[in-house]
Amino acid sequence: MLEIRAALRPDVSAIQAIYAHHVLNGTSTFDTDPPDVRFWEQKLATLAARGWPFLVAEQGGEPVGYCYATQIRERPAYAPCCEDSIYVRADRTGRGIGTALLHALIGAARDAGFEQMIAVVGGGEPASVTLHARCGFTEVGRLRNVGFKFGRYLDSVYMQRDLRG
Repeated sequence: MLEIRAALRPDVSAIQAIYAHHVLNGTSTFDTDPPDVRFWEQKLATLAARGWPFLVAEQGGEPVGYCYATQIRERPAYAPCCEDSIYVRADRTGRGIGTALLHALIGAARDAGFEQMIAVVGGGEPASVTLHARCGFTEVGRLRNVGFKFGRYLDSVYMQRDLRG
């Protein structure tokens, strides 16, 4: 059974491992060096202090995915708009975990006071674009050839969903 819950400090090692895999093997993030556990501890503390959601999908007693929402830019006028980040453990993709996480994040972001959610999909990663489209996001822009990873140039796809109503 899949449980979506708030991320806790004991989850940080699993979160770091999930993200590290995507950094080293995929184009959904333009990071090229995986952040360490300390980075994730700080991220968790910062989001908690701001009242922004950081969720974990747990299955069989272990984290199999995570997601969070942060204000898209630090300037005050951006306060109603967040950016989502969502990653699923590589051996658990295609099982509805991402969909469950994103649905939960949409509700949690709304509860945190956000009115718009933006997805910035590195490399135009097809699975992420499909996931976001299924959850009500529409493509609103594409920056071409703005990333370079694994010897090739990559686009960033911007998708948006209204969280009001």
